[in-house]
Amino acid sequence: MSEKGNDSTLVNDIQETVIEIKKELHKRIIGQERVIDDLLACFFSGGHCLLIGVPGLAKTMLVSSLSQCLDLSFNRIQFTPDLMPADITGSEILFEERASGTREFRFVKGPIFSHIILADEINRTPPKTQSALLQAMQELEVTCSGTTYALPKPFWVLATQNPIEQEGTYPLPEAQQDRFMFSVEIDYPNRNDEIEIVKRTTTPQKETISSVLTAADLLAYRDLLWRVPVAEFVVTHAVQLARSSRPDDPLCPEAVKGLLTWGAGPRASQFLILAAKAYALLDGRATPDNNDVDKAAYAVLRHRLVRSFNAEADDISANDIVRMLIENQNTKVGA
Repeated sequence: MSEKGNDSTLVNDIQETVIEIKKELHKRIIGQERVIDDLLACFFSGGHCLLIGVPGLAKTMLVSSLSQCLDLSFNRIQFTPDLMPADITGSEILFEERASGTREFRFVKGPIFSHIILADEINRTPPKTQSALLQAMQELEVTCSGTTYALPKPFWVLATQNPIEQEGTYPLPEAQQDRFMFSVEIDYPNRNDEIEIVKRTTTPQKETISSVLTAADLLAYRDLLWRVPVAEFVVTHAVQLARSSRPDDPLCPEAVKGLLTWGAGPRASQFLILAAKAYALLDGRATPDNNDVDKAAYAVLRHRLVRSFNAEADDISANDIVRMLIENQNTKVGA
């Protein structure tokens, strides 16, 4: 079979796999369709994800349930103020051979050596410990005493953060937030979903989640994603959208210039295209369009925008600014 034929089969396989994953997730997760779509798009793209939401919205359960759908190793790291970098990456420990009495240092791997890492409440640990995780996210390896250890592939980090709790927290600097491909906001469920949540969680639970996806399947899907063709006008749309967030750029709308002190860098343009490809594949389409870029814009851009004092004083959120940028870009495209 030709590569084109193989790719066509993989596109269908991805769509069927996504349907199965959602079916398994909905055994425990009620609603949250947008959040699940964003998580899966980020996952298949190979990027890391920052989950933002107040306590009690099942962020941890969502990640744990998703890991059970995947035949991949999973570790949860609870970030606390006293957590040290070695608690994440591992450290060298002195071992003694009983028979010979010789001693040697051996590296004992930390919980980060897993396919999926849940960094729970990442903003509750100091920057030194945060950086240990973020280095691994960027380099996909850990170095200890001059020796470098490769992390398993695929490697995916999901970090949760509470947006309302400030005391005893260490917010991620903008440069560190940029390491995350997506920032996904989880909101309260609607009335009907909340009623169903209460019904399910106050009675005995019998359903178990089945594994749907293997590591080999995922790597094949990610390889396909990189081969997905993208039209020139879609790339242009993504680049101009990212550039329009920079207040000093001519593409930035006048209405937005006073709302930002810093915009998204080139990494955002790259992530917009990768995410657009993922949304297209998850929907069974072989190539993305501008709507896929716009769909990805909120998750890709919101945590990369540094709002000005005026925007904060007028209670203009990053989501409001992203919406303004999308509307401005689409007005130009339609003109």
